[in-house]
Amino acid sequence: MTGRTMDQQQAAAVAAAAEAAADGEADPAAAELQTPQVTEDRDPEPSRMQMPRGNPLLLSYTLQELLARDTVQVELIPEKKGLFLKHVEYEVSSQRFKSSVYRRYNDFVVFHDMLLHRFPYRMVPALPPKRMLGADREFIEARRRALKRFINLVARHPPFSEDVILKLFLSFSGSDVQNKLKESAQFVGDEFMNCKLATRAKDFLPADIQTQFAVSRELIRNIYNGFYKLRDRAERIASRAIDNAADLLIFGKELRQVALQVQWGALGSDTTPLPSWATLNSSTWGALKQALKGLSVEFALLADKAAQQGKQEENDVVEKLNLFLDLLQSYKDLCERHERGVLHKHQRALHKYSLMKRQMMSAAVQNREPESVEQLESRIVEQENAIQTMELRNYFSLYCLHQETQLIHVYLPLTSHILGAFVNSQIQGHKEMSKVWNDLKPKLSCLFAGPHSALTPPRSPPEDGVCPH
Repeated sequence: MTGRTMDQQQAAAVAAAAEAAADGEADPAAAELQTPQVTEDRDPEPSRMQMPRGNPLLLSYTLQELLARDTVQVELIPEKKGLFLKHVEYEVSSQRFKSSVYRRYNDFVVFHDMLLHRFPYRMVPALPPKRMLGADREFIEARRRALKRFINLVARHPPFSEDVILKLFLSFSGSDVQNKLKESAQFVGDEFMNCKLATRAKDFLPADIQTQFAVSRELIRNIYNGFYKLRDRAERIASRAIDNAADLLIFGKELRQVALQVQWGALGSDTTPLPSWATLNSSTWGALKQALKGLSVEFALLADKAAQQGKQEENDVVEKLNLFLDLLQSYKDLCERHERGVLHKHQRALHKYSLMKRQMMSAAVQNREPESVEQLESRIVEQENAIQTMELRNYFSLYCLHQETQLIHVYLPLTSHILGAFVNSQIQGHKEMSKVWNDLKPKLSCLFAGPHSALTPPRSPPEDGVCPH
């Protein structure tokens, strides 16, 4: 019996026991639990993978279609007991399900585990690390952003978005969502067990699928490295804008401090005139004092504009780059699971089958007891079934990898969104700050005394930088 002629029901029956058989431990009860009950008289469950039209291997989604599937907001709701932060809750709101539920980090962990159980051959994004002792607000905010990226990638992933566990996580408002998620997956196998095409995946794969897989993996690794560097630079640009805002604010405060020192430092009173031998009857000192007080307000406004630009670049540029990096990392993780998981188990099962055949040949030569020979024959048949299932899973894993590679390319136009957000942020930020600078410039006239006692600001220096005087 070959993989192509193997009946689908038989493949499903041995699939769950394949890994145990590969280790020499078959569990019939577990295999029975994992076998989906499918009949011809009723429609499959909504979560069951349907037969796609046309070539099922090829995806026809656009980036806009994926983004339109759902937008999920994750907001922080800290709960305090006394003076210490005991735990953190998140309000998770879904546009698609029109729902708003409260989740803790451990709820995300169980949801992530169920996704890996249901979809071991798909890109399941990684979760941010658990909270450690002494975690500060910066860490908590970074984790909130990471959880938001995680749930949006999941909610927009085609197979994930149609699965019941996503709907449960985003809309179930009961007190124990973790048990609800576990119960929903208790008697349901993974995607291989529920996909009608699983046993025929090899028929849709190109002949050079292994070569294509290696090339795609290297390409996406290079894309990841490039976007990782872009993200680092974008973080530095946004950080500089925020640092610039802090410097401008401090600069304005120092100007005001100078004005106060001018006002109170020498004689201790604003009404006490300075001696004429020091001022030579000039009004510059008094004008300077009043102008510096007013300029501190302008610099505070400049600081606010710079801070807005930095925050906008963090939200619209850095976060989108992080979203794409999370997706690319999940692809890299999937490639490793393929090689260390089903491919490795398949090779191990083949090795064990080879050893059994040798034992069979040795038993035949040594004329052992018929019962022992029959037991060995039974184990060989069992191992052959396990190998057949491993082969089917290996091809189905490659089938899913091929589709996940297409999803990566669907997300590539996100680059134009990121660059557009960066350009718009720079244009808007510089435009708003330029307006404040231009409004500030006429107010400098009172700081400078020109000829004939006319107070005018200095002209711009010549291009060569050399002063005529």
